[in-house]
Amino acid sequence: MQVSKITAAGEAEVTNVADVRARIEAAMPVLAEEALASEELGQLTPKTHEILRDSGIIRIFQPKEYGGLEGNPVEFARLIMDLASNAPSAGWVCGVVGLHSFEFAQTDPRLQEEVWGEDVDTWTASPYAMFGRATKVEGGWRLTGRWPFSSGTDYCDWAVVGGLAEMEPGSGQFTEPHHFIMPRSDYEIHHDSWDTMGLRGTGSKDIEAKDIFVPDYRVLSVKKLNARDYHRANRPDSRLYEVPFDYLFPGVISASTIGIAEGVVRSYQEYAAERVNRGGIKSIDNPYQMAALGSALADIAASRLQLLDGLQQAYDIAMAGGTVPNALQHEARRNQVRAVRRAADAARTVFDTVGGNVARVTNPIQRFYRDMSVAMCHACNVDEPVYAAQAAYMFGKPVPAGVIV
Repeated sequence: MQVSKITAAGEAEVTNVADVRARIEAAMPVLAEEALASEELGQLTPKTHEILRDSGIIRIFQPKEYGGLEGNPVEFARLIMDLASNAPSAGWVCGVVGLHSFEFAQTDPRLQEEVWGEDVDTWTASPYAMFGRATKVEGGWRLTGRWPFSSGTDYCDWAVVGGLAEMEPGSGQFTEPHHFIMPRSDYEIHHDSWDTMGLRGTGSKDIEAKDIFVPDYRVLSVKKLNARDYHRANRPDSRLYEVPFDYLFPGVISASTIGIAEGVVRSYQEYAAERVNRGGIKSIDNPYQMAALGSALADIAASRLQLLDGLQQAYDIAMAGGTVPNALQHEARRNQVRAVRRAADAARTVFDTVGGNVARVTNPIQRFYRDMSVAMCHACNVDEPVYAAQAAYMFGKPVPAGVIV
């Protein structure tokens, strides 16, 4: 397939991540302006979707064969942080939706052709929670389930969902985690299911499938995916996909959350430049408020660096022909959740110094803060179990079950 093409707008297609960044940065003022409209709409605005689609950001991990860039995860995460710090819901959706091409690139070639063969800009949703139940039938599985938090789902033509498979037919024991991939015609979007205090613009609605057939080639074992079995079977010459999926996915969630926390701090910085308190003192002349701002900026910078360092290490190992060791994966997850916690705490520190005007819905600080608070509720951002798991691994003890590492 020809990678370089002409878009509907008449511009040359992106050929590298630098092209994507240039387009996103040029459109950032519009994306920031559309953030409030997305919140009010309860999903990304059509203009936001158009900008993101045409930027190529969703194709950074996509195979070159299908118009993708097979780009560096570090540059993707950096771009997601920058986007989320200006337009939180847009950054969140791009992080999640953009990751799916990383997974789909490792699937059976038949699925890749179905998804990208006619449109390389196809978007895919992903409620990964294991809420589905699947029974084996000839040639595939019968799947039923309802999944919340399907970010960006209104613009997606496919969905990949989590489910437990009944490995012994008729046993009634659903034990093995799998990902099931289905076209838009196989599931329903519950449009009244997304009414939240934050990240409203993500449109992370519930989706539901009722006893649908999913052929075997659209089903992935989570264990085999994380072991890179599919990469080695279906796309062995592309070293990018040797980076573990369960290393990258939480890293993208971390990137979005750190970016939103940065948005809180930067919004406060802009607000403080003009603020005068009831005693007539300017915020920029208040040493305590400036100390809070200075320490918050330092913590945000440290969080960004720590997250990106872990991704860079994994990418370097994969591209050099190696396998990412378990010890590094545990350390990276520990650092991911610590970086997110540090950034969120920094944002909370400055939020507490804003004053009563932060309660006004016209104040952008409260909107970023609400978005960050909801982002912190994501399972990937729960930190203490990850700390405990890394310490257990370090001392050769069993890692607690259910921890996302």
